[in-house]
Amino acid sequence: MIGSLRGKLVHKKPHDVIIEVGGVGYILNVSFNTLSVLPEEGEDIFLYTYTHVREDALQLYGFISEDEKRIFITLLGITGIGPKMALNILSGISHNDLLQAIETEDVALLCRIPGLGKKTSHRLILELKEKLPSVKEPFDRVFEDTLSALINLGYKKSIAQESLEKTYKKGTKDIEGLLKEALKYLTGDVG
Repeated sequence: MIGSLRGKLVHKKPHDVIIEVGGVGYILNVSFNTLSVLPEEGEDIFLYTYTHVREDALQLYGFISEDEKRIFITLLGITGIGPKMALNILSGISHNDLLQAIETEDVALLCRIPGLGKKTSHRLILELKEKLPSVKEPFDRVFEDTLSALINLGYKKSIAQESLEKTYKKGTKDIEGLLKEALKYLTGDVG
């Protein structure tokens, strides 16, 4: 598996780039968002990569950030979305706007992406709502760790986050206290 490539940008085209690493040129499929921030040909470049293996092809996909790569991989887990469609989605909308559209359930915005219809947009929202990170600013590391613990206990992310926000706003700032108070909200034991 190839996790990233650092080398010289040899060629840029609308859907792919060639990066030369140690005398070998790698073709990477990229989104328009990644392509728009790449340097000029001949300059050094670093891209995170995803290797897609099929029985008839071996393809590399390049990403400017780990977040974009993570969203791409998450999109591949949706029924009916392959690498080409996932890259198309990332080309049609920035990954922050995608997260916002999923969180706010903005089907109309998702339908503006070429090749993405209403049915697939609804499926994206339904399947990704709990899998992708929230676009809200995280409170801090303690909040995020406590939220992760509640999710691991089997609570839905949205419900766990709501109870945790209530607890956090009351002034509890340590993991033990946050977890204890949030569990009181979740179990209905608030007095």
